[in-house]
Amino acid sequence: MAKGEASGPRWIEMPSIPDDTGMVMEPGENYHDLADRYPDAPVSRGTGDAIVHRAILDDITGVSMVMDWVSDGDLVIVEMSRMLSRELELQTAVERLRGFVEDDLCGEVVRLGDSRLLLLPSEFESTRKSEGTSMYF
Repeated sequence: MAKGEASGPRWIEMPSIPDDTGMVMEPGENYHDLADRYPDAPVSRGTGDAIVHRAILDDITGVSMVMDWVSDGDLVIVEMSRMLSRELELQTAVERLRGFVEDDLCGEVVRLGDSRLLLLPSEFESTRKSEGTSMYF
């Protein structure tokens, strides 16, 4: 290191990155939330690659987005704890997801604890299915 240089990393200006996202990034920041900066980042997929989405359902309106992800071949972990107090809405959401994933896509719905579901498209299989035991409630 030459005399007078700072001990931290150098800040590199990148004109190829647009600054129209509304976020200000300052030199010396330790953390950048890339999900905020690039909410719809192009994710390249190769053969056999999988994307795992994490979704928190506040109400039944988010079910269609979850179904889109599973139909694209992505795995989804759905957190439904915010809906536990609304039993009818919870049952409706779970049944819509189960019917779509298992009946329409021939995938699997696996219960993870009391408030989460793992949605697997048809390209994936849980170990419980291969053992012949029930995975759904």
